[in-house]
Order: sequence, then structure tokens, then C-alpha cells
Amino acid sequence: MIELVDYRFGPAARNRLDESGKPGREGAVAALESFYHALNHRDLELLAAVWSQDELAQLNNPVGGILRSGTAVTDLYRRIFGGELGLTVTFGDAATYWWQDSVVFAGRELGQYVDRSGAVVPLAIRTTRVFGYDGRWLQVHHHGSIDDADELAAYQRAVRG
Repeated sequence: MIELVDYRFGPAARNRLDESGKPGREGAVAALESFYHALNHRDLELLAAVWSQDELAQLNNPVGGILRSGTAVTDLYRRIFGGELGLTVTFGDAATYWWQDSVVFAGRELGQYVDRSGAVVPLAIRTTRVFGYDGRWLQVHHHGSIDDADELAAYQRAVRG
């Protein structure tokens, strides 16, 4: 089943990790919301708990490139959280593709970060997040893209230093 849902998970997202063990939609959405809570609150422990630790879990994004394994994903976010980026994003406008034991959330992240000069810079990312259920919902894949080349370069410079 495919549906368009505007979840609006951003800085006010809640940690619902305990609910991510529920099979079905409720558990999957709880895992997604928990990810955005972790991202916006720089909670590395929660972020690692939401991501699959499988060696083939994969993240493809403008900052990390193509990374495989839960450990590599956690290491990337450790660097992002450890910097002065001040990243906040809100996920929404999601086409959601449901199956019994997997789900794809394909939408937009709108937010901002702080560059080296202290300026607040808007951020727009097309994002796809894939979760699978194996006793609890875990993120197994992420793909993010920034369409504007200048915005992409500025974001990469801000993250990489």
C-alpha cells in the first residue's frame, strides 16, 4: 500500500524506541520518529539503536558518501554531532510504501544549520529511509540528496570543516 503522509518529525520528535518493537505501522512510525529525535537532539546512543548494525546497512548522503555498516553510520553521526553545525531538520511530505515487514519513507527534510561564520543556513534534502522488521523496526538504508550544487558544496564544507 502506498500513501502520502506528512509526519512532521523535527525538533519536537519524541523518543519512541520502546514502541519500535511493535509489528506493523505503529512500530515503524515510532522508529522513524525516534530517529528524528536522535538527529535533532544529537543523541548518538538512540541513533545507533534505531539503525541496523548489519554490515550491509547502508547510508548514501551528501556528507558521508556511501557507507556500509551500522558502525560506519554511527561514526559519521558522531562527527556531525561533535561539531558546531547545530543541525536541525524536520521530515515531512512523505510517500510511504508499506509491506508487512518493511517500509520506505520517501520525503523531504527541511531545516537549517550554522556555518563557520555563524550564519544560519537553510537546508533542503530529498530523503528516503528504509526500515525492516526483525523483532523491532530498524533503519537499514538511507539516501539523501541536495539538488542545488552550491547549497550542497556549502553544506559539505560546513560539516567537513
